[in-house]
Amino acid sequence: MPRIEETVEIAAPLETVWAVAQDVESFPEFMPDVRSLKVLERSPDGLRTVTEWEGIIKEFKRTVRWTEEDVWDPQARTCAFRMLRGDFDSYEGLWTFTEEDGKVRFHCVVDYEYDVPLIGPLIKNIVALKMKQNAANILQAIKARAESR
Repeated sequence: MPRIEETVEIAAPLETVWAVAQDVESFPEFMPDVRSLKVLERSPDGLRTVTEWEGIIKEFKRTVRWTEEDVWDPQARTCAFRMLRGDFDSYEGLWTFTEEDGKVRFHCVVDYEYDVPLIGPLIKNIVALKMKQNAANILQAIKARAESR
């Protein structure tokens, strides 16, 4: 299963970065690759959500949809996520937020499987590149939003 890892350093307080990352409903406002995001379930403490995503892959003129469960751990400062259903064969990962020297290190790991019958290694490489770009775009968008507050 392919794995994507991306990290960004954010010049904002940890609480601000955490709040921006948890405010998933606002992602379509500042993430161009997210067409829509709807919260289907939220636990009373807000630490578990089930969300329905619709993303755009502009280069392929394709929409990707999935439903995801997110589990937020405020003590560990992590968010574990996994796809419940959708266009991927599998999709899961972990966001980690670590305070270092007055900044926040936001690290993202995504494991995914996206099999399309009869596609060759070239197309799989393009999918891997798009997944990596998407992870980097999410981190950069959260960075920009957190640093502007």
